[in-house]
Amino acid sequence: MKKDIEMPEVSGVYVAIVHEDNNEGVKVWNAYVINDKPSPIENVFVSSKGYLEGSDGVGAKSSTLRHFYKVVSAKSFQKVEAVIEDVFKLNNEYFVSFYLDGILFDKKFIFASDTISADRLTIVPVVEQKGILVK
Repeated sequence: MKKDIEMPEVSGVYVAIVHEDNNEGVKVWNAYVINDKPSPIENVFVSSKGYLEGSDGVGAKSSTLRHFYKVVSAKSFQKVEAVIEDVFKLNNEYFVSFYLDGILFDKKFIFASDTISADRLTIVPVVEQKGILVK
């Protein structure tokens, strides 16, 4: 039964959308998974999608993308994907699962519709660049 399954709480692992310069010096948005823990996390699986439900029951959605990283070192980060501004109007969801000390953890991080914008930027820990962080 579900009530018998222990689901440990995730802390120290986050997702951020960072506003940074690309190789040509143009500002772009990139999603990162951040490991702020003192230990590496392993078998990191990130699934991302965008969706929006309209009041009329009709909505919009993006494709689901999946990414896998063998290890994200302690106090480090991993770039997941570029994020285009067209999807900012959607709820952008990142489902992250990983192993730490042989225990499976998972958490859903959601950037609500229209919350990714240049006027909401703060310094993202570990990445040390301006972005939007969801804990």
